[in-house]
Amino acid sequence: MNEMDNRKFRRKYKSVDATAEQAAEEVLRQEELRAAAAEAKAAAQKAALEAQRREVAKRAAAERARQQAEAEQRAREEAEKTAAEAKRLAALEAQKMAAEEARQKAFAEERAREAERVKAAEQAEKDRQRVEAEKRRQAEIEAQRQAELAAREKAEAVRRAEEARQIAEAEEARQKAEAEEARKKADAEKKRLAEEQAALRAEKEARQRAEAEKRAQEREAARKAEEQARREKARLEEARKEKERLAAEKAAAEQAKREAEAQRKAQEERAAAEAQRQAQEQARQEQERLAAEKAAQEQRDALAAQQAADAAKTPWDRVPEFTLNAAHLARNRIITAEREDPAHTAFDVLRTRLLQALSDNGWSRVAITSPTKDCGKTFTAANLAISLSRQENCRTLLLDCDMRRPSLHSVMGVQNPGSVGEMLRGNVAPEDHLMRLGQNAIHAGRNIAFGFNKAIEPYASELLQDPRTAETLDRIEAELEPDVMLFDLPPALYYDDVIAFRPLFDGVLLVVGGGTTTEKEIKEVERRLGETTPLLGMVLNKAENTEISKYRY
Repeated sequence: MNEMDNRKFRRKYKSVDATAEQAAEEVLRQEELRAAAAEAKAAAQKAALEAQRREVAKRAAAERARQQAEAEQRAREEAEKTAAEAKRLAALEAQKMAAEEARQKAFAEERAREAERVKAAEQAEKDRQRVEAEKRRQAEIEAQRQAELAAREKAEAVRRAEEARQIAEAEEARQKAEAEEARKKADAEKKRLAEEQAALRAEKEARQRAEAEKRAQEREAARKAEEQARREKARLEEARKEKERLAAEKAAAEQAKREAEAQRKAQEERAAAEAQRQAQEQARQEQERLAAEKAAQEQRDALAAQQAADAAKTPWDRVPEFTLNAAHLARNRIITAEREDPAHTAFDVLRTRLLQALSDNGWSRVAITSPTKDCGKTFTAANLAISLSRQENCRTLLLDCDMRRPSLHSVMGVQNPGSVGEMLRGNVAPEDHLMRLGQNAIHAGRNIAFGFNKAIEPYASELLQDPRTAETLDRIEAELEPDVMLFDLPPALYYDDVIAFRPLFDGVLLVVGGGTTTEKEIKEVERRLGETTPLLGMVLNKAENTEISKYRY
């Protein structure tokens, strides 16, 4: 009889086998529960990460939509403001044009009986329309510039929105990478658990085989039981260690969860900081835009004020000014400037007698010439003009019409004065070419203007008898209203300029040079001018044996 079949033996070892089997099953059940918990935990983490990713993507999309809507709203507002401003400027221009047209109509009706001056008024109206067209063009350019500025701001807003979108996409990609890494870790943990389960199943199968062998080898049952007990004890120890490992993993998972929560909070703080930065940037841009609008409005107000001031000015006031240099005038013998030379009184006498003659005859245009060169006609014209400037109730204009050898600008110390021929042709407006006397140290009056010239005209006489010259002089007389117009002309015996210009002046002032001009030359000048040309007087320059002391008082 086999000892394993002994009833007493079976009663002795039955409890040991049952206890070991129950312990093994309990360990297996605990391991299965841990595996299921680990899988559930990994699935929950994956779902949480996926929900977090969707939430971040949703917030990023909402932020992009809001920024784009704000950019479009600002662009629409800028466009509306630009259109309103352009409309207001157009309305102002239309009102100005209507007022100007009404004024011109009244002026034309009042001057209807002056047929010879109608053409000059028409030319003035053309010039005014040209200036108004230029102003409108400037206004259109300003409106276009404002529209371009609004377009640039809109493009900048679109660029910022695109940058925010790229940042959000980069953040989303990073979160995807982190989620992918977490998924890989969960897969690795699941694989490890599966391997452990497979090992447990293999161990169970081995145990079953051992039991079969135990039944086959009953005589070795006691030894195997003891060995099994030892193995079970070792397994329990391993189970304890596994429990501790799972606890450590649980603690690590909780730590990872806390880190993920901290990371999420950090992301939210970064998003809040980014939103605050964008809000500050938008506020700064809004301030810059408001400052730019304010500067543009101030510029427009200044322009409107300047236009109003220009409109209030008379044509004489719009003529630009220039300054005099007393030392330069002294070097060029302009003795009426500082009035230190006693001979300046001779020009004061000439001024008074000339004004009386012009007033008695109702004249205003005086030609100044000489028989030949080097007689001092420009010297006489400049000194007479400075003397006339001190007559407060007399507005004087001196034109350098010696277009063959212009020198008046050099005498008065003016650089690059332009071409008087272009003004006489009508290519340059008189108020753009003429120059008024400004503040000065010689106490000369500011009611005098000069038409300087630096360009030599090879066909001077043809220009002087051109109808456009007559129209220009009539326009100057109508707009600037000078009381005296002096014309510095070339020598009368050298060219036909004086004869060609004869219909445009009232009288002539002849300058003769002492010791150089002969009686025959004077008579030849009188013959060429004809009996119908009034000779207002002769000025003897460079007189010999003249004592300066007789001019003193």
